[in-house]
Amino acid sequence: MAVVDSSGTVCGILAGAKTRGIQCARAGQQAFSVSPNTSYESVSGGRDFFCGLRSGGLSFFCWSATNSSSSFLPAKRVYKGSAAITDLSVGENQICAFEKKNTVIRWWRGDGTFPLAAPGVYQSLTSGRGFSCGIGNTNQVRCWGSRGSYIESTFLNVSMTSIVAGDSHVCGVTISGLLVCRGSNSSGQLNAPSGDAFEFSGLALGLNHSCAIKQPNGTVLCWGGVAGERSYSPVEGTFFESIVAGGDLTCGLITENFTVLCWKADRLNTSVTVLPLPKILPGICVSEKSSCKCGIFPDSESLCSGSGIICRSCGAPTITLFPPPPPLAAQPPTSPPPSASPSSKTSKAWLAYAIIGSIGSFLGLCAILYCVWASIFRRKKVHNSVQPTISRNENAAAANHADSSAVTMPSPFTSPSGSKSRIFRRHGSRIMRRQRSGPSSFKDRAEVFSFADLSSATKNFSLEFKLGAGSFGTVYKGKLADGREVAIKRSESNLKPKKIEEKESAFQSELAFLSRLHHKHLVGFVGYCEEKEERLLVYEYMKNGALYDHLHTRAADAGKLNSWGIRIKVLLDASRGIEYLHSYAVPPIIHRDIKSSNILLDGEWVARVSDFGLSLMGPEVEGGHISMRAAGTMGYMDPEYYGLHHLTTKSDVYGFGVVMLEVLTGRRAIFREGEGGEPLSVVDYAAPSIAGGELGRVLDPRVAPPGPREAEAVELVAYTAVHCVSLEGKDRPAMSDVVMNLESALALCEASNGSGSSNSISFVSLD
Repeated sequence: MAVVDSSGTVCGILAGAKTRGIQCARAGQQAFSVSPNTSYESVSGGRDFFCGLRSGGLSFFCWSATNSSSSFLPAKRVYKGSAAITDLSVGENQICAFEKKNTVIRWWRGDGTFPLAAPGVYQSLTSGRGFSCGIGNTNQVRCWGSRGSYIESTFLNVSMTSIVAGDSHVCGVTISGLLVCRGSNSSGQLNAPSGDAFEFSGLALGLNHSCAIKQPNGTVLCWGGVAGERSYSPVEGTFFESIVAGGDLTCGLITENFTVLCWKADRLNTSVTVLPLPKILPGICVSEKSSCKCGIFPDSESLCSGSGIICRSCGAPTITLFPPPPPLAAQPPTSPPPSASPSSKTSKAWLAYAIIGSIGSFLGLCAILYCVWASIFRRKKVHNSVQPTISRNENAAAANHADSSAVTMPSPFTSPSGSKSRIFRRHGSRIMRRQRSGPSSFKDRAEVFSFADLSSATKNFSLEFKLGAGSFGTVYKGKLADGREVAIKRSESNLKPKKIEEKESAFQSELAFLSRLHHKHLVGFVGYCEEKEERLLVYEYMKNGALYDHLHTRAADAGKLNSWGIRIKVLLDASRGIEYLHSYAVPPIIHRDIKSSNILLDGEWVARVSDFGLSLMGPEVEGGHISMRAAGTMGYMDPEYYGLHHLTTKSDVYGFGVVMLEVLTGRRAIFREGEGGEPLSVVDYAAPSIAGGELGRVLDPRVAPPGPREAEAVELVAYTAVHCVSLEGKDRPAMSDVVMNLESALALCEASNGSGSSNSISFVSLD
């Protein structure tokens, strides 16, 4: 069995069926099948996803389980090789398994701190948050990952036979049969009950609690969490073959009928829930009896439907015929400890008041300091002329902004149909713990230029200096008097009054945002000019132009983006810029016009996001939206925004998904297939092939076919892109998730070229 922490999803492998598919359920929902036509031998769960190892061990698949849907989309195949693997173990976001043929542990995804492989023979592989551990030939615990050294150090000179990891702690049985726990003890999860040798087996560890099966009868004892130091029996008189845990949820497989019973880690309010799962396998079906060191599980041939047997756990009781369990109602809490003396109660009460008072005072002081800080910074002018005043109720002029490439249109009053399950892990507070997008800060005051200075820099805006056009106006290359090369964007003149109002709004919008923001993956802002009717913006010059030109124009130098590694690097750079807008700007900023022509490349081929003429400040409440008419560029516009007028940060995610598909296929956002063909979107062209596992049919033929590692990288980018262009915003990933997947993909490319040290970075399950 496996538990997914974030959603309380419990999954197991169907017993007694010829095809051993995966069955899942949540409290209050009906059971549902996951990949029912494929046989699996084991499952393992993490915080937001779980994986299943196919029978034979030659491949495994993973599914996200963060959404509330009662079904999952087809999984992303993470491994397919010639060497069989076993002991599949999923941590917070890493996956590891033991490759028997080469006697090595392998990792997939993770946080970048796991090796590609660790040679040696290991057993009892287990994974937690930021670490994976195993027991080597000498019975010593070895751990890997960012927290691996700490966990390993707690087991020095302790010989173990088995270990199981929770979020931040590990418990196991020593070679002398004693139960020990190491790691974090924030909630008493290390305070294992004392017992005789080999009295405990079948460990299950959650976020802040631990449980074990007592021998010889199979009852469960738990400690930690709400229980604190005292152990307790969550389900008296019920006997279990195995138990698993995740978060504050623990589930057990009942010995009598192999059904699943779950409870929360709360000694004071122990309620149990019977999940509507069918009979679940109590172990892995193997083909050879010789592999069973401690005997064969009773009736295992029937459980394996005649195609194998189940080995008995070496710590399991020798008798498995137990009296039937009592009705599965909520069990009364165990008796409270003896009452303390009045003086003891009084002193403890005063101590509690003192602690609570201290905490309250500290929190109050923090709140005051925060208010002062917020007041100072929110009032601070960002430059000497314009402050960012665009709000969620932006005027109609900005909402209706349009030019030759960006269109504004009323939408039909129809809701987009179709939906995909959310399959991207939400990183929550981790976004604020690690700013992986590079340096950012408030920029110094913007320079103010005279119109004469900028006219001189461009030889009176000569056509030979023209670079292109954006949502605000025409862009020229210029050279300032001090020798700096810049790009100068000049608004059009001789416009109708309404267009003048729109251009003025776009100018003020872009000026406000560019003056406020500074990030290595946003276009560098130099200054502006505001004289009479003239409105000009000055940027750092991006020597290598727009991504669009390298992908689509006939004059493009196709050799510059001739590898999947550099294409993925460009996407990663741009995604980091957008992530900065969404996750680090307060309130978040919605760009509204993400497209390949707004992703510029500097002299070092570093990508930067440009053109903030349509940008808006987004809702501060997560999941909120702005209601307004759609504006943007055809082919990149979010269908939900276009159809329902709901603008969110996920609207930018959709546009970036289209850019990713452009990079993969070499096709424009909207193109014609052959002479006189009907217009076709790159989403409709590529997404069905990618979802159907035929990515090779749509890859840009100008780039050499990817090698084995590159193929996995390109596949990860493709699946990420498909989910970015989901019809409904709730089914799209956050940009922070996109960044992590692109980091994973780039690491795979670097490992393929011998320039990277690990492919073990963040994993997000995809269909």
